[in-house]
Amino acid sequence: MQQFKYILLGCILFVSTAHFSCTNKTKTNPSMPEVIVKNYLMNQNHENPRMRFKLIDSRIRTRDHIWKSIKEQLEGFKTEDYRRLYPLIYEQGMAQLQASVDKGTLSYESITKWYLYRILVYESDPNLKLNAIIAINPNAVEIAKQKDRERKGDETGIYGLPILAKDNINTKDMPTTAGAQILMNHQPKEDAFIIQKIKEKGGIILGKTNLSEWAYYLCEGCPLGYSAVGGQGLNPYGRGEFETGGSSSGSGNAIAMNYAVAAIGTETSGSILSPSSQNSLVGMKPTIGRLSRTGIIPISSTLDTPGPMARTWQDLVYLLGAMEGHDTKDFSMKKKRSPAGILNSTKEIRLGVMRLGVDSSLLQEPLLADAVSRIRDAGVEIIEYKAPEMSFDGFLTFLNADLKKDLPAYLEEYASEDITARTVKDIVEHNLRDTTSRIPYGQSLFEGIVAEDISEEDFEKLKDRFKTEARSFFDIPMEQHSLTAVLSINNWNAGHAAMAQYPAITMPMGYKETGEPINLTIISSSYEEMLLWKLAEQIIPLLPERVPPEE
Repeated sequence: MQQFKYILLGCILFVSTAHFSCTNKTKTNPSMPEVIVKNYLMNQNHENPRMRFKLIDSRIRTRDHIWKSIKEQLEGFKTEDYRRLYPLIYEQGMAQLQASVDKGTLSYESITKWYLYRILVYESDPNLKLNAIIAINPNAVEIAKQKDRERKGDETGIYGLPILAKDNINTKDMPTTAGAQILMNHQPKEDAFIIQKIKEKGGIILGKTNLSEWAYYLCEGCPLGYSAVGGQGLNPYGRGEFETGGSSSGSGNAIAMNYAVAAIGTETSGSILSPSSQNSLVGMKPTIGRLSRTGIIPISSTLDTPGPMARTWQDLVYLLGAMEGHDTKDFSMKKKRSPAGILNSTKEIRLGVMRLGVDSSLLQEPLLADAVSRIRDAGVEIIEYKAPEMSFDGFLTFLNADLKKDLPAYLEEYASEDITARTVKDIVEHNLRDTTSRIPYGQSLFEGIVAEDISEEDFEKLKDRFKTEARSFFDIPMEQHSLTAVLSINNWNAGHAAMAQYPAITMPMGYKETGEPINLTIISSSYEEMLLWKLAEQIIPLLPERVPPEE
């Protein structure tokens, strides 16, 4: 099918397979719990090579610090409290939680403790854990108590509610590791710009989520969701069976499993859309320049962006709005001032007057064909077209060149003196001193970065070509057929959206026969985030209802 032309050299875009075989004779650590052993043995013959795990847990760090931090904050909170509050918090969105606080049936303290208790119960159980969490904010409950005291009675959105952040986003009260051993004790002195904005709105950063190490730009063909610090992430819809998505894997796994209200991911090319799709979530990759990247460990200053991941489109919009703000340190915002806040939008969009497009080759996927039929029945005109061709030749070279200058710039500004690495070469050499623990799947992509020698002139030509071709990929059919937006599946067109710097939103559209989630994705032109969430608001009720993972 044509979508396989869109996979970017197995690098950052992901299309997962979900079949496995149980027959093998691989030996495992006898201390591994039975269920983990079973999954590990299955995976050695998994049809998807990325699912053939070498290990489940980190070899460089236990998770005792997580349990200690949680237990210290759960004073007075018991199992019966968790059970009593369960129907008030489980699968509830921000508006419902705020309504319960208004009624006095919940407090921000009880909400925060409930999520911490749930993380402890699931993540400390070898047979249930997802390895979704890397760190817990030691002050989360105290902050929640403060929000209770300061509450005025008209709070909405994220105020007082726990949010998780991907562990490549700077937080001054927790380390920021990118999952890498060399940054395990990297403690930024200040929060990333978007974290500052969330705190200004009253949100609580509950903890940090695991990720594909260095945002899945370390090794080729290695498992999604693995990092040296966090271990192997697992998908709650099929532990050891389905991929987590990545690189914002922990953010996806955690929110699917109700470890917080919502989470922040980051994307270069597919890293929000992929885990949102694999975990039956609503996720958005904004236009480059909509949200600040200051204080986020980079891959590419050309393509990187943070974005929200949530169980509902309403929560996604609240979190996106909370992160907005003009950052003079981010050059992507200097070129064009960020549009007015998305939460202030009052523009009405009627689904019946929309014209949406879809690449006809994608309709071979039955669940997309069903979704298109449902949307058509709602009165939307959908145009089927043949997508233009686009070559991604040179994409690795492009990313290598950006990371080779962007990562050292980040380290120079934020890394403490005890982190001596200042270049990608330094990191490669550091990892070679203990390959078993630090890089069990190798570091071929980082080695490629060290060897990269493209000239600045050729790099700019490559960047211009990608942007022109990617925009044509969308603009030609959109202009030819007067389309509002185009439909896709999961992260199958994430590379095109990345190079075009166009926004995308993804939402649950059902489950394969295996139980693996699959998402409908909508892509439109720059700064059309409001259009996308308005479309999601009206399209989601037409699709099969999202089903949470089994408890």
